[in-house]
Amino acid sequence: MMLRTVSPLRRLGRGDARAARTSGARWSTDRSRDRVRGRAGRGIGALAAAAALAVVALAACTSQPPSSRDPSAASGVTGTITVFAAASLTDVFEEIAEDFEAASPGARLEFNFAGSSALATQINEGAPADVFAAASPATMKTVTDAGNADGEPVVFVRNQLVIAVEAGNPLGITGLADLAEPGVTVALCAEQVPCGAAAKTAIEASGLTITPVSYEENVRAALSKVSLGEVDAALVYRTDAIIHDGVEAVEFPESAEAINDYLIAVLTDAPNKPGAEAFVAWVLSSDGAAVLARYGFQQP
Repeated sequence: MMLRTVSPLRRLGRGDARAARTSGARWSTDRSRDRVRGRAGRGIGALAAAAALAVVALAACTSQPPSSRDPSAASGVTGTITVFAAASLTDVFEEIAEDFEAASPGARLEFNFAGSSALATQINEGAPADVFAAASPATMKTVTDAGNADGEPVVFVRNQLVIAVEAGNPLGITGLADLAEPGVTVALCAEQVPCGAAAKTAIEASGLTITPVSYEENVRAALSKVSLGEVDAALVYRTDAIIHDGVEAVEFPESAEAINDYLIAVLTDAPNKPGAEAFVAWVLSSDGAAVLARYGFQQP
């Protein structure tokens, strides 16, 4: 796995700064690196606009104290902040990190993006981290039950499955029933990670039998199977499908039975507790909510 470092290279342009980031530490994973601000909302149309308004309104009305929602709290933060986050948060958290670091040039964010269950295991085994952002309550519960979350985790967004197919949808796939047809190859996330658990719930709701050719360790790995032409379809989060040029998202009604809540928490043994608290506050602020909505995440 590979730990993503977001460094305060403010003398460089954003594109240059991204190119200058390095990686190579222990707890992380390879993943797609294409990420463009302007195309994040492509393919969701009115849904993205509605989500943006709803999530920003939610952040403004949250019951947390105003001081904990104020992004200006990041201005005095220094040092490295290590964030373990679900793979589906890769692109949006990297954008949030750029904004956060612009407000706190003394801070440096390091990300470990992987399947939530793998991250929870790493945390419970003692991997040093400041913040955990999980793609399901069940995964976060394994961390809180072990006493490794400082305070109550907060639900900050929701996500929903779509069927990812090759751009142009050459097989004309319109729903889960098509994935059960002979000859159609499908990739799913492993059942122990949130996207796999959600896929299992949605398929069970359909009453169909879908036999995947592979189970992947996280949602980005499942998506890459489609983009590389190795399978015809995969069940992935809407937010992952809409930012990828090589795939198309097909909505299906059973996904409403398997919507995932995402939770974020400061960790009990966080080496940089002030930095962890400031980053979580930024994610929960109206600034963070606006970015999350632009990437297609839904309000809780």
